[in-house]
This record gives sequence, C-alpha cells and structure tokens, in this order.
Amino acid sequence: MDDTSLDVLGPVDYLVVEFPADKADFSGEMAAELTSLVDRGLVRVLDLLLLRKDADGSVDAAERNEAQESQVGELLALEADLAMLLAEDDVASIGAALEPGSYAAVLVYENQWAAPFGAAVRRAGGQLVANGRIPTQALLAAVGADDQSDEEGA
Repeated sequence: MDDTSLDVLGPVDYLVVEFPADKADFSGEMAAELTSLVDRGLVRVLDLLLLRKDADGSVDAAERNEAQESQVGELLALEADLAMLLAEDDVASIGAALEPGSYAAVLVYENQWAAPFGAAVRRAGGQLVANGRIPTQALLAAVGADDQSDEEGA
C-alpha cells in the first residue's frame, strides 16, 4: 500500500471461522458473499489464511495464494491486497482456540465503507480511540430476553 491509500484507510478487522473437517467448504456461499462485499467496495481483503488443526493438536497454516485450489475454490478468485499481516504468534493463538480435527479461515479486511469518514476525522485532527463489536449471539439473547420480559409484563 502506498501513502495515498494509507491516508484513506478504513478500520481493519479480522475474523476467524471454524468448521469441522468433514463440513469445511470455503468455495460456496461464503466465498460468493465475500466476493460480493469486495465487488461493492465495502471491504478490501488484506490477508486470508487457512488453518488446519489435526487431531494431535498440530496446526498447519497456508496463505490463500499458497493453498491448493481444491482447498479454497472460489476464494482464489478474490483480488486481495495480501499483506501477510498475521504473525506466527497470531497463528499460534488462533490455532490454540480451534478444536482438534477442524479447519478455519482467518480473514483480515479493511472496512472500505468507513475509509472516507476516517480520513475526514484525521484531517479534522481527530483519532479513533476505541472501537468494539457486540457478538450477534449477545444481541439475539438480549432481544429474546426483552421479548420474554414484555410477554411476562403484559
């Protein structure tokens, strides 16, 4: 990335998705949705890493461009600015959290939709000092609890 693209860099996030070895499919619907996000300019893939944790606990990692086509299918078609942002310690930490006998995809992506706002904040002298994420499961649980209390109060 050059200095110009860094000036309008959006927030960068990562996510890890895990699959049992017999259900791992990195080429179908998941790849199509990620491709759609990239094509619409909402996200830019910065790094994509595939992990396999064997039954004995050993972890093998492959960058998207190093993986076999049979492993990643349609994900190979993504135009990614691969920066290899994940360090060996990151891979070890993620691998430790995986279940033995599973596969995982680690996606590091820029939220391009937020880049112009972030650049405007920086030009105005501001800086991002905190951000966070509320897990979907927590939102669903809160909505369910609120619905249940509404029913009990009625």
